Amino acid sequence: MNKFVKKGDTVKVHYHGKLSNGFTFDSSEGREPFEFEVGAGTVIKGFDDAVLNMHVGEKKTVNIPKEEAYGERDESLVVNFPRNQFPPDLHPEVGMELQMSNDAGQVFPVIVQDVTEEYVTLDANHPLAGEDLIFEIELVEIL
Repeated sequence: MNKFVKKGDTVKVHYHGKLSNGFTFDSSEGREPFEFEVGAGTVIKGFDDAVLNMHVGEKKTVNIPKEEAYGERDESLVVNFPRNQFPPDLHPEVGMELQMSNDAGQVFPVIVQDVTEEYVTLDANHPLAGEDLIFEIELVEIL
């Protein structure tokens, strides 16, 4: 009897994630299958929903709209940070990933978008925010 994935199951999958323009942003190829608990909120909603009712060995391609992935870009998360507030030995460059912390002490990644003499423009949006995603998923195992 074939067993189907349900909420609460721990599963192992191989996946290939692409943008709508065909650019691959992540893949489990050459690595161990990705393991997660379905419905636990550890993966984006669209990926979680996609594995429900799959059976071992099944492959599928799913289109995940940005609303079920990383959401829309939020321009309020792009800020100009005074250059003189950076450590003097740090030389920010466009594309560099840095770690910032908020008033509550939570650490989060930001990407340097622009550098001037006075400011460094930092983007705290997830790099895939605003993107519709396409995943090829293969269910390897239900634990």
